[in-house]
Amino acid sequence: MAELLLELFSEEIPARMQARAAEDLKRLVTDKLKEAGLTWEKADAFASPRRLTLVVDGLPTTQPDTVEERKGPRADAPEKAIDGFLKSVGLTRDAVEERDTDKGKVLFAVIKKTGRPTAEVVADFLPAVVHGLPWPKSMRWADGSLRWVRPLQSILGVFDGKALDVAIEGIKVSNQTRGHRFLSPEPFAVKDFADYQAKLQKAHVLLDAQDRKAKIMADAKLLAADAGLSLIEDNALLDEVAGLVEWPVALLGSFDPAFLDVPAEVLTATMRANQKYFSLVHPKTGKLAPKFIVIANMETKDKGKAIIAGNERVLKARLSDAKFFWDQDLKIKLEDRVPALDGIVFHAKLGSAGDKVKRVVALAEYLAPLVGADVNEAKRAAYLAKADLVSGVVGEFPEVQGIMGRYYALRQGEPAAVADAIADHYSPKGPDDKCPTAPVSIAVALADKIDTLVGFFGIDEKPTGSKDPFALRRAALGVIRLIVENELRLNLEKTNRYAASVLLEESSPAREHILNAWFSPQPGEPQEVKGVDIGLAFHLSGFFADRLKVQQREKGVRHDLIDAVFSLGGEDDLVRLINRVQALQQMLATEDGANLLAAYRRGSNIVTIEEKKDKRAYTGGAIGERLKLPEEQALYQKLLDVKARVAAAVAHEQWIEAMTAVAALRAPIDAFFDKVTVNDADATLRENRLNLLAEFRATLSAVADFSKIEG
Repeated sequence: MAELLLELFSEEIPARMQARAAEDLKRLVTDKLKEAGLTWEKADAFASPRRLTLVVDGLPTTQPDTVEERKGPRADAPEKAIDGFLKSVGLTRDAVEERDTDKGKVLFAVIKKTGRPTAEVVADFLPAVVHGLPWPKSMRWADGSLRWVRPLQSILGVFDGKALDVAIEGIKVSNQTRGHRFLSPEPFAVKDFADYQAKLQKAHVLLDAQDRKAKIMADAKLLAADAGLSLIEDNALLDEVAGLVEWPVALLGSFDPAFLDVPAEVLTATMRANQKYFSLVHPKTGKLAPKFIVIANMETKDKGKAIIAGNERVLKARLSDAKFFWDQDLKIKLEDRVPALDGIVFHAKLGSAGDKVKRVVALAEYLAPLVGADVNEAKRAAYLAKADLVSGVVGEFPEVQGIMGRYYALRQGEPAAVADAIADHYSPKGPDDKCPTAPVSIAVALADKIDTLVGFFGIDEKPTGSKDPFALRRAALGVIRLIVENELRLNLEKTNRYAASVLLEESSPAREHILNAWFSPQPGEPQEVKGVDIGLAFHLSGFFADRLKVQQREKGVRHDLIDAVFSLGGEDDLVRLINRVQALQQMLATEDGANLLAAYRRGSNIVTIEEKKDKRAYTGGAIGERLKLPEEQALYQKLLDVKARVAAAVAHEQWIEAMTAVAALRAPIDAFFDKVTVNDADATLRENRLNLLAEFRATLSAVADFSKIEG
C-alpha cells in the first residue's frame, strides 16, 4: 500500500474559504479514485493561508484488473449492427463469443482490462481536479486559462515516494514545496506526508489549523495571565486568525485608557472586526482592559516590538473614530432619531423600518399585560428599539445594534427596564444566545419577532427547503424559547391573529401586498380582509409546530409525541403542550404505557377495518347491559372511571395524573383481547363490542392522538 500527497501552493487564500476548499479538494480527488476503482484507508485535508494539502493513505500501487462482459446483437444480425457493436467494444469479429440463448446465437464481448499504475491514474485526473475546485470567487492571471482564488505558484504531488509526472497550466508537478514566506522561503523536497509535515514545521509552518488554533490560544492566555488579565475567548475570531497565519506569534499591545469611556462592546467590535485583535478583561471585575493581543505571522529580532508599535498606532486611529461616533451620537436623543427610520426600507412590501416600529409598538401594548409587563414601558421600549440603527456607531459597527440603544437610553434617563428591553429585543438570536427574562424585554422581543413572522408569511415569503433569507426559522425558535423558558401561558394563535390585524389596517403599507398574496383579485375588484388573519395564524401554527419539533428533538423529545399532542387540535399553548408531551413520554417509557400503545393499535385497527367494511362509524356509547363476559364488563367499568379521572386531570392540567389514569387501562384491555371475540356471530354483541373499543380509543385520544406515535 502507498501514500498520495498533494499540495496546491498559492498566494494567500482568504481565511473564510480555506476549510471548504480543503474539503472540496478531498472530495474531488477521492471521487476520482473511486471512479478508477481504487480504494484507500484514510484521507485527510489541510489548509493554511498559502496551501491546500491532501494526504491519501493505503492506496494500491496499481488499479485492479477488470473483466467486463457486454451483450451484443444476434450472430445473424445485419452487418452494420455487428460492425457498430465491434467498434463500441474495440474488438474484431473473431475476438467475440457466440452463445446460445433463448433468442438464438448472440454475440458477447469479454473485455479484459489490465490495471494501470496508480501514479498514472492520478496524473491523468489531477488537472481536472485543479480546474474543478469550486471557489466562491476566482481570478485569472498572466495569460493562462486557469481560474483560481489566487495565483497558483507550485504543485506538489508525490505518490509512493516519487513525484507525479504531469504539468498543469505550465506548472510542473514536483516533490518540492516552500515554508514561511519570510522566515524559510527556500524550497525543499519531501518524500511522504510525515517528512512533509516535519519539514514544514522546521520551515515555520504549522500545517494543521487545529494546531495553529491551539498555539494561538495557549500563547494568548499565557500573555494575558502574565499581565494579570483574562482573555475574552472568541471562537469565530480564532478560526479567522488561524487562517491568516502559518506561524502564529502572540504579542501583547496597549491602547490609551481614555478610550475606555466608550462602551466596551464598541471597542471590542472595532478591535475584532477591523484589526483581528483579541480583547482582555480584568478577571475580578470583568471590565475591559486597555490591552489587546495581536497574532503576528512573524518572529523578529526585537521580539515583536516594531509590530506591536505599528498595531498600536493603527488601533489608536480606529478607536479615535469609534470615540468620535460615540460622542456625536450622545448629542441626539433616541426619540429624535425615530423619524429617520421612515427613510429605511424594511421590506418593499412591508414598508419602512418606521412602519415596523409602529406595528411592534401596537403588538407590545397587546402583549404587555399577557406577560406581566408595564404597558407604558413596553410601548416606550418598542418605540425606541430600532432608533440606534441611524446612529453613527451602529452605522460603523452593525453588530452592536440594540446594545448601543441601551447605552443611549440610559444616558438620556430612560428607565432601566426600557433600556434593557432595547438591548434584548433581538434576543434570543440562536440556541446558545441568552433568552430575555424581564417582562418588558419579553414583550418587545416577542412583538418584534411575531411581527416579522406574520408579515413575511403574509406576503408569501416563507422559508423553502434550505433557503431562509429572512431568518424566519430563527425568529420562530426565538418565539418558542421566549414562551417556553419563561413559562408564558400565551394563546399564540390569537396573538398571531392580532399581529395580522395590525398589518391589515387601512394605513398599513403591507395591507395591499398581503391581500394580493392571499386573494390575487382582478383589477378593480374589492379586496376582502375577512379571514386573512385566521389563515395566517393557521399557517404559522404549522410552522411553529415544525420548529418546536426541531427544538425539542435536540433536547431528546420525540417528534412523534409532539405530533400526537398537536393533532388533538386547538393546542397552541406551548407550555401546556410541552408538559403534555413530557407526561406522555414518561408514561410510554413504562411497561404499562408500551403495552397500552400496542393495545390501542390493535383496538383501533379492528374498529377501522370494521367501519370500512360496514360503511359506518362506531363512535362509542357501548351499552353496559349488553355486555356478557366479565372481561368486557370490567373494561366498560374501568373506562367509566378512567374517563372521569382523565377529564378532571385535563381540566386542571394535571398531565401526569391523566397519563397515569389511562395507563390503568392496560390490564383490562389485555384481558379483553385474551377472552373476548369482537366480531361475534351475534350482530348486537358485535356492534356493542366495537362501540366499546371505539370508546377505549376515544378515552386515550383525550390525552393524545396515539395513532401518531411511532415504535
